Amino acid sequence: MILGRVVRGHEAAPDLPHLACHVAEQSGQLDTQPPAAYICPGHPLLDATIFLTLERHRDLLKRGAILVDPTDAGDQVRALFYLEHSIQDARQDKSGRRRIISRQMEFVEIDAGARCVTAGYAPYLDYRPLTEKERPLVAEALESDWLSGDLESRVLEHAVEHIVPRHFEEVRARQEERIEKTLAAVKDRLTKEINYWDNRANQLQDQELAGRRNDRLNSGLARQRADDLQARLQRRMEELEQERRLSPLPPVVIGGALVVPMGLLADRAGDRGVGRSDPEVERIAVETVMAAERALGRDPVDVSAQNCGHDVESRAPEGGSLRFIEVKGRTATADTVCVTKNEILTGLNKPDDYLLAIVLVDEDGPRRPCYIRRPFQREPDFGVTSVNYKLAELLARSEAPR
Repeated sequence: MILGRVVRGHEAAPDLPHLACHVAEQSGQLDTQPPAAYICPGHPLLDATIFLTLERHRDLLKRGAILVDPTDAGDQVRALFYLEHSIQDARQDKSGRRRIISRQMEFVEIDAGARCVTAGYAPYLDYRPLTEKERPLVAEALESDWLSGDLESRVLEHAVEHIVPRHFEEVRARQEERIEKTLAAVKDRLTKEINYWDNRANQLQDQELAGRRNDRLNSGLARQRADDLQARLQRRMEELEQERRLSPLPPVVIGGALVVPMGLLADRAGDRGVGRSDPEVERIAVETVMAAERALGRDPVDVSAQNCGHDVESRAPEGGSLRFIEVKGRTATADTVCVTKNEILTGLNKPDDYLLAIVLVDEDGPRRPCYIRRPFQREPDFGVTSVNYKLAELLARSEAPR
């Protein structure tokens, strides 16, 4: 809580390197062995660090960057936009503004044809900066006329049409469930207390009429407690109704980047083998895995276009377990499999529900998928965008779909 006050007072905010010590000093928790804390979204230290970073460097996000997608074999530059979207309810905070109950970062990519796609949770994790040596290779592409158009308006239209309704519905469903449970619990508890004090007031009034007075509690005080609880119940129900009234705020563009496909760099460098994976092989591999999942009685969905760290989401019958499958299609002569950082992190975050599926495709067509459970053992280094794994070692650990 100390940290929240430090951040809101902009002039008093400490430098980032000393932020943790400053917070500990202010809260009286600094000693020779400060307590460990799990730094995650919602933690005051992480929130303050993000706040101060954005406050000082938000202009860099707006100026943008040039990134390379090492897994894209295409030859078309695209623009990546970072958007922030919030949902508010009808309650007001101390400053009189409506409360923000959900805020999300969203990512949208747009190409030269003004086609927009939602780019997933954090697509930049799979990209790397464009080097100075590579810049001359794509200088002409980076000066294309379409990049000077009003891309932001088209991206915001896409967000309003596709992202905002999805975010709003997710929050609304979660909020409705919470409010209904809270409303039932509040009504049950306070109604019982109101009935108790009403009954107690009647009992005390009868005693008072009979000449037996209670020095510690009289009927008027008991009745006042019942009335206070009734007012409290009404006030709480009104608050919950305000929490039920949700409204989305307009999405806001807070940054962007140009994304150069590795295929374009390879073509310009005259090396058509660099960074190339056959899109047709990848498509066949995804179809093969989905067919294998259907044969198991599951319901697979292709989510490869969403860049969410896996290609297929497969659910068991009757709303059963959901598993996430990253599909890699390789020719029979391939030696390695390239896995992006985003895919590795997704596998580590969902170890029991994540599968790496490898499909070898030769001139006779695709072979049976090979599933690897818990394919990744550790998180890649910070500066890594992708990792090459030996295909033979992965296949040695694989099993048939089950």
